[in-house]
Amino acid sequence: MRLPFRLPELTWRRLFLTLAGLALFSVLVAWSGLVNVGASTGHWAITNWGLHWVMGNYTRTYARLEEQPPADLDDPARVRRAAGHFETACAFCHGSPAHEGPILPANMTPRPPALDGSAQIWSPRELSRIIRHGIKYTGMPAWVALEREDEVWAMVAFVRALPQMSPDAYRAMAIGPAVPDDPVLQGCARCHGTEGASVEGAVPVLAGQSAAYLTASLRAFATGSRHSGYMQFAVDGLEDTALARMATHYAGIDAGVAGLSENAPAGDARGARIAREGLPLADVPACQSCHGASAGRNPAYPRLAGQDATYLADQLRAFKAGVRGGTAYGDIMRKIAERLEDEDIEAVAEAYSTVRP
Repeated sequence: MRLPFRLPELTWRRLFLTLAGLALFSVLVAWSGLVNVGASTGHWAITNWGLHWVMGNYTRTYARLEEQPPADLDDPARVRRAAGHFETACAFCHGSPAHEGPILPANMTPRPPALDGSAQIWSPRELSRIIRHGIKYTGMPAWVALEREDEVWAMVAFVRALPQMSPDAYRAMAIGPAVPDDPVLQGCARCHGTEGASVEGAVPVLAGQSAAYLTASLRAFATGSRHSGYMQFAVDGLEDTALARMATHYAGIDAGVAGLSENAPAGDARGARIAREGLPLADVPACQSCHGASAGRNPAYPRLAGQDATYLADQLRAFKAGVRGGTAYGDIMRKIAERLEDEDIEAVAEAYSTVRP
């Protein structure tokens, strides 16, 4: 069958010239400044659809590279651990039960979504991918400390729990008690309260720790030598005087904790024996040799007695994996933790948690 007209032959030369012309036209349009990138105009509907389509495909694909979620993902302590950070770093864009419909996201392009349906839209591994690595061109940042997988999973747990929170429950968990005379301590109180206690094992006990240890830890967070998406963000930009004031406040609260440094875990259980005697065959020294009564000889070492078991175990695992960082003494603990089996970590953490005033 012959066509009534003749099709032009497509040559490589014509194809190259066509593509070069399109590229030149695009450059000229961009150079002209006519492309409106102002956030006030929003996206065209097709642009908005296209970006969300690409983002959804990316998230589903790369989520397969994420670790499986912890078995106790929705543990209340894990949810509480992320609450104060959400209020400080996330709520002003995504809103919260205490402040629905904040003004900032309404003037952003693209608009940050409310998170009341995230658990239905995204799986835990997909949420982990979004929180850990962020999303380009949206204002959604990557996690400050990519090494801290435990913190990312805490944020996933919190986002999943958020739709069920009442405004009062959210305020109690994420905003904390008022500290009207000191805005720096107000930020601390969102997670640690004003008394430096641990609620449900969500955060470490700060009360009774030495000012030297707390100050060194805060400086390590500020310089990034100790890794934490929560704490590096919390102390960012604070001067040494503010860090020292925070440390002095919590160090000055005894609450019966300081005297515990003289006490070793009692009994013949494995964890108590590791605390008192170490593991000589594995070249692990007794925990008490640094963290017990001798803590008075070096105030830069933390007290462990009375600390929450989950917190201690998480810190030892982070040391073992090489993702915690720390003060100038952090490398000592990394080398020791590398020689501990996981059951040893669990045992010694449980033993110290049982020492009470």
